[in-house]
Amino acid sequence: MSTQAPTHDLLPVASARDTAVLAWRMVRGRAAGLALTITSFLVVGLAGIIPVLMIGRVVDAVRDGSDASVIHRAVAVMVVSGILGGVFATLSMAALAHTVAPALAQLREDVLDRALHLETARIEAAGIGDIVSRVGDDVRHLTRALDEAIPLLINSLAAVVFTAGGLFALDWRLGLAGLGAIPCYVFALRWYLPRSAPFYARQRTADGERADALVTGVHGASTLRAFGREHDALERIDRRSQEAVDITVGVFRLYTRFGARMNSSEFVGLALVLSAGFLLVRDDAVTVGAATTAALFFHRLFNPIGALLFVFDSVQSSGAALARLAGVALIPRRPVSTQEPGPAPDLVLQGVHHAYEADREILSAIDLRIALGEHVAVVGSTGAGKTTLGSIAAGTIEPTAGTVRLGQLDLVAADEATVRRHVALVSQEVHVFAGSLRDNLVLARADADDELLWQALRRTGSEPWARALPEQLDTQVGDLGAPLSPAQAQQLALARVLLLDPQVVVLDEATAEAGSSGARELEQAALAAIAGRSAIVVAHRLAQAQSADRIVVMDRGRIVEQGTHEELVSSGGRYADLWTAWAS
Repeated sequence: MSTQAPTHDLLPVASARDTAVLAWRMVRGRAAGLALTITSFLVVGLAGIIPVLMIGRVVDAVRDGSDASVIHRAVAVMVVSGILGGVFATLSMAALAHTVAPALAQLREDVLDRALHLETARIEAAGIGDIVSRVGDDVRHLTRALDEAIPLLINSLAAVVFTAGGLFALDWRLGLAGLGAIPCYVFALRWYLPRSAPFYARQRTADGERADALVTGVHGASTLRAFGREHDALERIDRRSQEAVDITVGVFRLYTRFGARMNSSEFVGLALVLSAGFLLVRDDAVTVGAATTAALFFHRLFNPIGALLFVFDSVQSSGAALARLAGVALIPRRPVSTQEPGPAPDLVLQGVHHAYEADREILSAIDLRIALGEHVAVVGSTGAGKTTLGSIAAGTIEPTAGTVRLGQLDLVAADEATVRRHVALVSQEVHVFAGSLRDNLVLARADADDELLWQALRRTGSEPWARALPEQLDTQVGDLGAPLSPAQAQQLALARVLLLDPQVVVLDEATAEAGSSGARELEQAALAAIAGRSAIVVAHRLAQAQSADRIVVMDRGRIVEQGTHEELVSSGGRYADLWTAWAS
């Protein structure tokens, strides 16, 4: 068994422009909250420079021997500004939370909703870890940025603007001296940004690959242990984890070197301001208090400028996360179809081809018509393309070429909700959702009352075991609830089909559990689900095909025979060989 990790066709990542457009769309409906947030942060920034100005006045008052009342007033102003700063800081955080948190929650729901409506093949190609990391790690990263980075960014911007304005208000020459540090900061940024952005993009991707390795290993744990190959999965998890760690360490090293350049910029700027202040005081151009205030102003800029530059670390990382979320949210949706199948619709597949890989076609030139109420069994050896044909007929996979129509309804072009109203797919792998038995049933029909639910359970042979549950319909099933056997889970899925009442049902080996106890009940449940409807049955056993109205025999992605059981057996072709081998 090879330990080479599969190559995934990851879901798209949005461009910077599309990400910005999506971010604006998220908050533009909350303009009042956004305005209150920005205003509050500005007040906090303004309140922050007032104490520094007052310190300069105190220095001049002491040096000039002024009345103590000057000092008292300065202290009072500092206290008031501190209180105002605290009040508006609290208000700014509350306003930010009420503005952005709901937008982020909506984005997460949009991403999850879009992911759930993607074609199964697209999800499988990307890997489940890609989706898990986006709706998990990426959203968590954005949430942390909203809690920490965004407030720090706005606070720092306000502090820099007001403090720089204060420097120029003291004396334009002191302001120019402070600006002398800008080239150093610019050089530090120009060195850092081009190097760090690719790191963060790779880090988000590596986190997704690590999640995929972990999820795949956990889901396949029993099979891997059965074949003694669990070390292969562990090795892949270790390798993906190490790759993620190596990227994180690389980011930290880069971040540390950026910090050294920041410290050098601060030294240059403070030295220029102190030198300018000394010369201006010597020439009596400014007071000692003004020079002191200028030095304190620039020193006060250390934290906000450092935060602004270092916040790029978080901004770029969260920007990469937002771009990955936007990439899923912005995947084009199919337009909602207003077309209906019409009366007595046939299901028609015409010229259908499909390939999961460009150079390997799974289905070739499939032409198939299924009349209303006709039951067609699809048989063939493993790899013949039966499951792919069933999935295309059910509208869960879009064919590479060809058309799939249910009467007047184009299943390829129609939106997911429209397709699901008319076509249902039940596969061998069904899921019992954590919740009550009632919750699992009303997924198919939200307005179903208890009478309809029991009727569906009765027709699929599920009523005896459902009545035996401690709280019957209100019994918790699935994870942490009453366990259902695989056959019971299949019966539950077939009961949902009856509640949905579609025109076409595709059963993809949905009665594979018929080899276990309860075989007859599961077979009867399947017959009840397809009674009076068009049906495609991907047959697990040829005995299932024997009672079908028509049998379609597939081989290497093509339909090689069609007919009734008796016709195909007597013709001595591919089906006859399969039947002879199975019967013996």
